Amino acid sequence: MTAEKANIIAIASGKGGVGKTWFGVTLSHIFARSGRRVLLFDGDIGLANVDVQLGLTPQRDLSGVFAEKYRMVDAVTHYEAGNFDILAGRSGSTSLAAIPPEKLRSVGNQLLEFSSSYDYVLIDLGAGIEQNVQYLSSLAQRAIVVINDEPTSLTDSYAFIKLCVSRANAPQINVVVNNAASQKEGDKTYDALNRACTNFLNVSPQLLGVIRRDNKVRDAIRAQKSIINVAPQTTAASDVATISLKLLQRQG
Repeated sequence: MTAEKANIIAIASGKGGVGKTWFGVTLSHIFARSGRRVLLFDGDIGLANVDVQLGLTPQRDLSGVFAEKYRMVDAVTHYEAGNFDILAGRSGSTSLAAIPPEKLRSVGNQLLEFSSSYDYVLIDLGAGIEQNVQYLSSLAQRAIVVINDEPTSLTDSYAFIKLCVSRANAPQINVVVNNAASQKEGDKTYDALNRACTNFLNVSPQLLGVIRRDNKVRDAIRAQKSIINVAPQTTAASDVATISLKLLQRQG
């Protein structure tokens, strides 16, 4: 594991709609509140929505970086309400959804160099197992797979983990269960995925935590605000804070 990758965390999901981007935004905000310098990189190429969730309209985004119109450092947008930076993608851009591998590698190398300016770089990956998802996940030391109790979430997350662990220098795989009816139900969901990974891949991804179902999450997304600003003491925010503490302790 290279030193450049040590502070990079990829946030993945086998399927869309499990709360991956919301989790990335919330974790970034909590890290920033702890005094860390944080960059949230919207790697959901072609379906970017970090800026939408935060109600931002960036003047520059990753499309210009891929087109070599400007440098990555010039595409950063600071989210004042959370005191962290974002690199926004370009929603609905089919050209970004099919980026040539050499351009993807060029941007990946820029991100590795740029990551030294931050304590944490979180990559909000696209859902699925496409080439750009796998490449961006390879830049990270740790991949956090966000799942829920839907069968397709479990099967697609298993497929993502399978591809990750088959690579050389695979990231450390962790699991977060989102939108669980209770801690007990969340543990059951994790156990189902862990059994498949243990039986067929001979790996056991560690459970980082369970985020319990919370209507305040939907309210914050509709308001295009971070839940840490809307309802910082609510159940879901508290659960992500617990997860953040584990990650902070591991980084030391």
